[in-house]
Amino acid sequence: MMTNTKSLAGSAQQNLILLAVCMAAAAMPLTFTGPAVALPSIAHSLGGSPIALNWVTNAFMLTFGSGLMAAGALADSYGRKRTFIAGVAAFALFSFALAFASGIVSFDLLRGGQGIAAAAAFSAGMASLAQEFDGTSRVRAFSIVGTSFGVGLAFGPIASGLMADAFGWRTIFYLVFALATASLLLAISCLRESRDPDAAGLDWPGTITFTLALTFFTYAVLEAPESGWTSPAVIGLLVGAALLMAAFVIVEGKVARPMLDLSLFRYPRFVGVQLLAAAPAYAFVVLLILLPIRFTGIEGMSAVTAGQMMIALSAPLLILPLVAGWLTKWLSVSTICGTGLLISAAGLLWLSYFPAGQFELSIVLPMLTIGTGISLPWGLMDGLAVSVVPKERAGMATGIFSTTRVAGEGLALAVVSALLSALSASGLPDSGTFGPSVISETAQFLATGNLDRAVLSMPSLGQAGLTHAFSNAFGLLLMGLAGVTVVTATVVFLFLGSGESAEESAAAESAS
Repeated sequence: MMTNTKSLAGSAQQNLILLAVCMAAAAMPLTFTGPAVALPSIAHSLGGSPIALNWVTNAFMLTFGSGLMAAGALADSYGRKRTFIAGVAAFALFSFALAFASGIVSFDLLRGGQGIAAAAAFSAGMASLAQEFDGTSRVRAFSIVGTSFGVGLAFGPIASGLMADAFGWRTIFYLVFALATASLLLAISCLRESRDPDAAGLDWPGTITFTLALTFFTYAVLEAPESGWTSPAVIGLLVGAALLMAAFVIVEGKVARPMLDLSLFRYPRFVGVQLLAAAPAYAFVVLLILLPIRFTGIEGMSAVTAGQMMIALSAPLLILPLVAGWLTKWLSVSTICGTGLLISAAGLLWLSYFPAGQFELSIVLPMLTIGTGISLPWGLMDGLAVSVVPKERAGMATGIFSTTRVAGEGLALAVVSALLSALSASGLPDSGTFGPSVISETAQFLATGNLDRAVLSMPSLGQAGLTHAFSNAFGLLLMGLAGVTVVTATVVFLFLGSGESAEESAAAESAS
């Protein structure tokens, strides 16, 4: 009886630990979907150039993605509970401070700090779960965390829209603060401390070169629409990013305990999983930012209506990842994932035929198609990240996978935003009345959903002409994203389709 009582107590504590991590995980999607819905209001309140407004999202995504592997190393060295608590506490404080930001520069800096804190919380939280759960229960726990992300993605836009419309955009960060605080209190009371006795501390050279490489590349991509791709500043930043990434690879090949073990890339299936991890970035995640900008900034929807529209894109994540795990009883993981990406590509292509400025309720159908397609690999990817490498490499494989996913989202968003600006500029008339700088500035205003400022910049075109230019650019961008998604689906079929292991199938089935 005593043993059963201890077992029940241990199970209850495990569930509370899982709840603490899930609450933090649900808060994180709010930090990039919420500001996207409220971006026009943030711009009106804080001002700022198009580049500064792009950093509203990119500052968080960049620091979050580049900090995950370093945060994982810190958790292993100094304690996973300690790192999780520190990360969640900082995340809560940065979120609270964002509600009181008085200018766009301070807002962007706080967003960067919020991303670093989120990386610490996420890495330490996932590492803690890996210590608490084993086997199929571990994969199931990871899947529940993934579902928590899905809840944040599905209901974040509508919750953010309701709060922004009723009480102002600053209240979005109050909700994030509340979730983070609840997670913190649970973690303090129930999380168990653990660390890696063989950990060698933080890989500082690897951390610095990797973070700077991503920063240089992101800044170059965001600067290019204004300065031009051939400007010395942009070229210098791109060259610097390439050199820093080369230095990172060299460093990781020489240190005893690297942040990134390059030998993992000898496993073709591991490489395939990394490509799969990056796929949602350009097939789904960028739309979580771009569509609210289109709906609120270009088409004039309220934040509430835009949030309601976004449910069609994200709602499938609440159910279909579990269905995908169930389907592994009859279909291979590669077939499910590749087919899901093809469905997303079809939805992207379908969505490209809906012009901006001519709202049709049926636009929710291609959005639902995109969400349906991306939901199929969504629930399988985390389990695959662990199962395609030897068991003793599972921890690092998870860290690399998370970094690929999040850093890929940040880079994809920067690239796609720059492409949208460039495509919008190419659709604006160059009749000699407006110089290249005016056209570039107007295109950047359009890409950030600031139609009023775009009209002031090129008043002769009016809202109708500028909306038409944006619509054409948005359609071409969606076609390009559809093409990239089809290529990724093909590669996933090839890399994951042969010799699928029993461990992969078991990991996928446990997610259901």
